[in-house]
Amino acid sequence: MSSVLWTPAPAAFQSSNLARFSIANGFDPRDYETLHRWSVGDPGAFWRAVWDFAEVIGESGAIAFLRDDNAPMTGSRFLPGASLNLAENLLCGDGERVAVIEADESGHFRTVTLAELRRLVARMADGLRAAGIAKGDCVGGILPNRVEGLVALLATLSVGAVWSSCSPDFGATAIADRLGQIGVKVLFAAPRYRYAGKEHDISGRLAEIVAAMPTVTTLVLTGEPGLRPDCAADCVAFDDFGGDGPLTFERVPFDHPAYVLYTSGTTGAPKAIVHRTGGVLLQHQKEHLLHGDVRPGDVMSWYTNTAWMMYHWLISGLGCGATVVLYDGAPILESPAGLDPSPLWTMAERANVTHFGTSPKYLATLAVENYAPGRLHNLLSLRSLLSAGAPVSPGQFDWVYEHVKRDMIFASISGGTEIIGCFLLGSPIHPVRRGELTVKGLGLAVGVMDERNAPIIGRQGDLVCTEPFPSMPLTFWGKDGDARYHATYFAVRREIWTHGDVAEITAYGSGIIHGRSDTTLKPGGVRIGTAEIYAACENFAEIEDCLVFGAPVEGDEEIVLCVKLNDGYALTPKLAAQIRRAIRDGASPRHVPHRIHAVQAVPYTLNGKRVEGAARTTLEGKPVKNMASLANPACLEEYRMLHRSEAA
Repeated sequence: MSSVLWTPAPAAFQSSNLARFSIANGFDPRDYETLHRWSVGDPGAFWRAVWDFAEVIGESGAIAFLRDDNAPMTGSRFLPGASLNLAENLLCGDGERVAVIEADESGHFRTVTLAELRRLVARMADGLRAAGIAKGDCVGGILPNRVEGLVALLATLSVGAVWSSCSPDFGATAIADRLGQIGVKVLFAAPRYRYAGKEHDISGRLAEIVAAMPTVTTLVLTGEPGLRPDCAADCVAFDDFGGDGPLTFERVPFDHPAYVLYTSGTTGAPKAIVHRTGGVLLQHQKEHLLHGDVRPGDVMSWYTNTAWMMYHWLISGLGCGATVVLYDGAPILESPAGLDPSPLWTMAERANVTHFGTSPKYLATLAVENYAPGRLHNLLSLRSLLSAGAPVSPGQFDWVYEHVKRDMIFASISGGTEIIGCFLLGSPIHPVRRGELTVKGLGLAVGVMDERNAPIIGRQGDLVCTEPFPSMPLTFWGKDGDARYHATYFAVRREIWTHGDVAEITAYGSGIIHGRSDTTLKPGGVRIGTAEIYAACENFAEIEDCLVFGAPVEGDEEIVLCVKLNDGYALTPKLAAQIRRAIRDGASPRHVPHRIHAVQAVPYTLNGKRVEGAARTTLEGKPVKNMASLANPACLEEYRMLHRSEAA
């Protein structure tokens, strides 16, 4: 079977944004390796070229890059004399164009022009100034993915303040653990939200949250005006906050904080990652324009909540002249006839989505349900399907091209909250290969190193970045923030970013992600990734979900596979044997699990990621440090009771 599933048309080497950028800077679009070497070898020239190509609004300053030879990663600075405002760049363009489409699980569909969005942002910014918010202050959100959340974010950025958000389905402790770290002064919140057909009233939780965060002086409430929590803060309805006035933008330095995002926090308190204004804008413009080939008039969607980095990534599409879709609610609904996977695809068809973002778990559910979007929906506008959050298995690449659309780019992308972007992602001028992330991001000196700190090709090792880039965190918020930041990413290799992924760079320059380093399996002392095991399990109709982790045993480690089975199936010796055979054939004998257990649920973080470490810790009888970061912590009790004698 050929590994190439899609190839670019010849015209892409002249007409795509990436080709035009290459030619404008003196490079042959067919020689990406040379372009990439220039982008990391002369970072000042490259990132200034991105600034110019993206037509960034602001002053770039005379100096493009200052290298610190003693601390080349953590001490170097980009565009130190620049002055800009992120919201100003996201709100530029023709006021009559549709900037936002708001959709939800009930079929609601609303369009908002750029002019209307600007008016809403101007009013909200006026309210923030009246509430005492100035440059550098922190504003928080506990909001669903609707227009009000975007308006609050853009208004915060417009006045030079710092935005940080949580999803309303987070528990009170999880929210206070995050927003409580940064001294939020004004808090936007939704007392009620809808998910999977059910209304959720969290007004009581809001009172608890405000009580835990005494810095909050003003609580701005969206939705029904009658739902007001009993708390010490001044409560104001969203529609009554602010007044008429012009939209103005407070320009700030390149390194001025824009967002605070949070790690999942399962190994302790969530780390509050501070992202700089210029780094966010340049990284996202580069990824959207060059790697995503986003054009004015395109329509971008990503299924996300307001806490995940992909929300911030998505809304930066506004700066490329694209329309962004804000979808609120469940991606798959339950109906009397079974699961209904249609909501996102119905939205995509109606909105004429060009760039559709999703996850491997969602794609796996579509496959189990035999749901073929390409057959059931008109996806003529779709040019690019993107997936993030976990490795995409080779079989899922085949499924996408068979059941969604053949003539499109499928980009498995990988990066993280820490860089608010991607190390490995797609390209409009490269072939798509089964199971591979197409290219290393421009401006990112991405590689894989072994235990000798030597770069390797075609073998698994640690994903690293060896040169500085603008979207590296400014710091971690709070006491000893710089020290905690350095300890997280630079303790293993001095001044080399070690990301925490087990990866492989192929001979084609593409990448493969094999799993997280902290969940790497080491049976017999040999390190192997978990992605191949997950990929094999996805091919079983009997398996709804699964979790893989290592458990200590007599000086070694054994592989434990926990499977959540679909209704009507049982973990029989025959099924266990079939699973082991598939893993052996698809990966290697070393990947075959020693133990297979049937479980009722798989633990996930609030951000929707499997939590292998928490399951292992629980199995060992140890406490999980931050249960508030888990979406379903009660399920861990089942893992405490797993015993080898009961395994298949």
